[in-house]
Amino acid sequence: MRLGKVTGQVVSTAKDPSLAGLTLLIIEPMLPGDPNREPFVAADLVGAGRGEVVLCVSGSAAREAQATSGTVVDCAVVAIADSVIDAGDVVYSK
Repeated sequence: MRLGKVTGQVVSTAKDPSLAGLTLLIIEPMLPGDPNREPFVAADLVGAGRGEVVLCVSGSAAREAQATSGTVVDCAVVAIADSVIDAGDVVYSK
């Protein structure tokens, strides 16, 4: 799982039919130790919005949810964080 913040949305009318009905979000990684700090796109399965901190899964785990089974999705938002505690410090609280 990766932790990140929603910074935007991708709107696409020309896409694989399996993506119909899925919202695509731009996620900026949050954890300092994350080796890949580049923003990425994830299918939203939980109704996340801009500025929210979310948990994302990638690869085959992203296709385990009912909404993404049989799709071309490689990354999915599966949870919205209420708080993040790192080394005993609250680094995010909703």
